[in-house]
Amino acid sequence: MTPLRVFYRFLSTSFGILLFAGVALAEADVAASSLEIIDECPLVEGCIDQYLWSLYERTPKIDAISVSEKKDVAVERKGKVRIVTKITAKLVDEDYTWKDRAAAERAGMSLKEYVIGGMDQNFRLTLYHALRQLDDAGLAPGITSAFRDDYRQSIAAGYKAQSDCSYHGGNRQGGYGHALAADIVSVKGKTRSERSTSSLELWKWIDAHEKELGIGRPYLNRDPPHVAPIDGKEYVGHRGQGSYVVCGAENKEAPPLEPAQRSAHGKRTKMARSSR
Repeated sequence: MTPLRVFYRFLSTSFGILLFAGVALAEADVAASSLEIIDECPLVEGCIDQYLWSLYERTPKIDAISVSEKKDVAVERKGKVRIVTKITAKLVDEDYTWKDRAAAERAGMSLKEYVIGGMDQNFRLTLYHALRQLDDAGLAPGITSAFRDDYRQSIAAGYKAQSDCSYHGGNRQGGYGHALAADIVSVKGKTRSERSTSSLELWKWIDAHEKELGIGRPYLNRDPPHVAPIDGKEYVGHRGQGSYVVCGAENKEAPPLEPAQRSAHGKRTKMARSSR
């Protein structure tokens, strides 16, 4: 090999080492900057929205609703058998994932833009910090509902505010971008019954730390997943000493009980009957 070729090979090898070192340093810079972005997440709106969206995405949208069922039965009265129709109520599971999607399409928005973007910006920040604390405590929080416009509120089931008056984003409360409520549960557990028990623990934890979290449950067990800022009109109107006028509910009955709650409710009902 000629001296000239040896010199060229030396240069190419040296350049390759320098190039590799440069790439390694660049990758290290990218990794470092990524960590910095994660650390600064509470100050970045897009990052906050992404975290809230991830909690919404991971949460099953399943609820127990009461359905009336008619059944003809034979009844003996005064020695005669008559056929009468009895109406009984039973609890069935409903997957309501489609409701937010239908409302978002109706509004011409993506699902993330509709559900997360419709919340008040300051409430989003408070909710973010609260959910991070719940996550760190091992309670595995999830979001089942956030912003809801009048249409979405009108197709909601159970105990709820008037369609245009909901703090989830009804027109009388400011509409899109002004929602001051969210529904949160726990996703901890493989079955719905296990997740229901975990949700009870999560709600109790919120009640015990609401001042620290900045969010609370205005209606307690009447609407257990519903949370709002503790300095907001809804919470103060129902739990505080304020004189705010709050919207009435369309359905005065409490929502169907979760499996873990129904057993306790059944015991109380039996006790009441025995006392009567």
